[in-house]
Amino acid sequence: MTANQQIAANQYPAVQNTMPIPQQHHPPSSPRPAADAYSPNTPGGGTSNRVVRAKTPNSPSKNNSAGIIVASRAADEETEDGRIRNREASAKIRDAWIYKQIRSRQDEFTQYKQGRVFVGTWNVNAKGKEESLSSWLCADWHQHGPPDIVVVGFQEIVDLNAVNVAVENKSATRSQFWVEKIRSTLNSRQNTLGDPTRTYTELAVKFLVGLLVCVFVKAPHKPRVKYVHSDSVGVGVMGMMGNKGGVTIRLQFYDSTLCFICAHLAAHRENVAGRNADFANVYTKISFEIGHEAVQEVIKLGSMSQWAMGTSSVGVPDHDLVFWFGDLNYRVDESIPTERVMELSKAGMLEELIEHDQLNIERAAGRVFRDFEEGPLGFKPTYKYQPGTDLYEERPDKKLRAPAWCDRILWLAQEPGHVAQLNYTRSELNVSDHKPVMSTFLVTIKDVILAKREGVYRDVMKMLDTYENNSLPLVSLDRINLDFGEVRYDQRVTLPIVITNTGQVVAQFRLVPKIDEVELCKSWITVAPTYGMLIPGEQTEIEMTITIDNATAHRLNTSQEVLDDVIILRLENGRDYYISVTGKYARSCFGMSVDELVLYTDPIREVPLDPILRAKKYDLNSKAAMCVPKELWRIIDAIYERGLDERDLFTTTGDPDEVYQIRECLDTGASFEKFSVHSFAEVLTSFLSNLSSPIIPITLVPTLDIDAQNIQMFTRKFLEDMLPVPYNVFIYIISFFREVLLHEQMNRLSPPKVARFADGVTDASFIFAIFLTILCAFKSFRILCNCLILSQTGNVDDSVRAGSSSRGNMQQLMLHFLQTNSI
Repeated sequence: MTANQQIAANQYPAVQNTMPIPQQHHPPSSPRPAADAYSPNTPGGGTSNRVVRAKTPNSPSKNNSAGIIVASRAADEETEDGRIRNREASAKIRDAWIYKQIRSRQDEFTQYKQGRVFVGTWNVNAKGKEESLSSWLCADWHQHGPPDIVVVGFQEIVDLNAVNVAVENKSATRSQFWVEKIRSTLNSRQNTLGDPTRTYTELAVKFLVGLLVCVFVKAPHKPRVKYVHSDSVGVGVMGMMGNKGGVTIRLQFYDSTLCFICAHLAAHRENVAGRNADFANVYTKISFEIGHEAVQEVIKLGSMSQWAMGTSSVGVPDHDLVFWFGDLNYRVDESIPTERVMELSKAGMLEELIEHDQLNIERAAGRVFRDFEEGPLGFKPTYKYQPGTDLYEERPDKKLRAPAWCDRILWLAQEPGHVAQLNYTRSELNVSDHKPVMSTFLVTIKDVILAKREGVYRDVMKMLDTYENNSLPLVSLDRINLDFGEVRYDQRVTLPIVITNTGQVVAQFRLVPKIDEVELCKSWITVAPTYGMLIPGEQTEIEMTITIDNATAHRLNTSQEVLDDVIILRLENGRDYYISVTGKYARSCFGMSVDELVLYTDPIREVPLDPILRAKKYDLNSKAAMCVPKELWRIIDAIYERGLDERDLFTTTGDPDEVYQIRECLDTGASFEKFSVHSFAEVLTSFLSNLSSPIIPITLVPTLDIDAQNIQMFTRKFLEDMLPVPYNVFIYIISFFREVLLHEQMNRLSPPKVARFADGVTDASFIFAIFLTILCAFKSFRILCNCLILSQTGNVDDSVRAGSSSRGNMQQLMLHFLQTNSI
């Protein structure tokens, strides 16, 4: 005998009063109660002992609509070759596969327990009196023991009149009445025998107009119950009112999920289609918002057949066990006359009636309760009785109605072998025109061993990752940390990254901006290429280049920028790679202001960029250490020494290597070597053109016409309005060019050439036009040959919109300074 067979053979005689201590074993394949458990308990009952299960050969599988992957069409992505990809649907299909794998291995991490569930249903016809419910709720305790879960459903706890349906003003009161009667019955001294472990705790109550469902659990099991939620669906008047519909409670008991639905479907013998429609509406509309965490846990437990990944709600089929009960209102088919139905019912001759029972007919045809099961009807029809009696309603003043099994209990299990019906019968309480119906089930409950479950989950994910990695693009980068070391002003430094397609499919990559940003990287970095495609085994290089221009140098010098960035390389349909780019700026006098340069006697390379360290080393509030920047003095002094007579001075370009070395000497304080005077002249031009702020602010540019009578006044005003350090620099440069012009026979410079601003300027005048541009422009803006002078907002200043006038004014002022002793 196998373990499963032995468990099935021994489980029923050994039923305990409470759920037994769990033992790890395999679930019973098909637990069955003793043969007499289904024997009719009414005279003449000749029904079969088999459980009736609705199946049709060609019917679709369980909950066919729920089996469809639902994904938003808005998530569709069309590729260049016309294919449609939906990431939402892909994620759901993936999770469905994970669930299937875990469910197929659930025996590896699950131990199984046997428990009992009592389900009772009663249409009370708005009646109710103070009488014991023990003959209904506790009728089989002596045979099977107290159940672990007690579920009771009521219909018509209030009159279904228009007021009650619309307002529900009495439903809460009547619900409380019946809940208290159930509680007092279950926890009576007779039932508990004074033992606290035999008491029951209320888990949840849900009502809708005349419908009520309540769930009680035996006290020792309360800590193992969680995720208790309820819902209600009205399908009555206008398809939404609560005179008909369903109320439902779901919960997780140990590690199995249970759902209990109490329903009241459409009335009248001929309205079969209405009842079928009501069932479908209730079934599909029930939804429990249990939370994303609960959904994920249930999936990991292998306890969901369908779910909508990405949501936090579950429906009826998403449970291990579903119990559906209530006044379903299915009658005996009209092909049997009412009188004949009455006669057979009173005599207890049930076979013909069962054969023509509408619910059995509809289930066999696959039109309702597909895949649900119901035990054999071994009791007389429960409707319609004279209230207060055990007689069917046959009074002359009442309409004669055919008796029917309106009150039913069905169940649905993901594993059919996990449910066995121990009894299915009725009570003889007679306050209503319906008889109560009850059933006790032996159910197999899962108790998951979390450590083993996590092991299985890791195995499944590891296997999935292996296959997914083979189907996803995969690349390798030879490095993801680029350290450019020390980077100097006006220097371009490039480092490559080698990307290799190490996967088995085509890999497409591109650079993407960081969150909430537009640009791929900071302005001092250039990347090429920014996108590409590699076939398996192919490799390419991405070049990262750092360039410190004037604007970047200014931000670095003022601590508004650091050489640090992260670049994101995205692999389409794959992962993101984060590339770190760092460097250290070798500080330079280029890109600084003269006001800051005069503060330091040390070489600028030794002045910390960090403002805190700089403040510790220097007193930044003290007066300037020098009248003009030492760097400017060193350049001009070198030009003096190397010859003002040099032909084409300021028009011949310098040697690039020498220009770079001269800049380094200025920044480090090193001595000059024997560099060309033309290289020094170019460095002087570069130094002044890259100051972070102009020597002459735009506010000093004359806008009124200057002539011989007022030029002296303009020059005096011009000098008075200059700030001290720019004033010193301006005087120093004008004095230098006066000296240069003394050698005009050799260097071929002249005052008009030096001072002239005109289109097509050439030779020496071109160089000094640059100097005047430097002195009169802001940062990167220049007074170009067309003499457009820009304001600080970047717009043409209204006062200098007439460019030729301002250009002429500046020419006259510079000539005056160069040719007279006005300074």
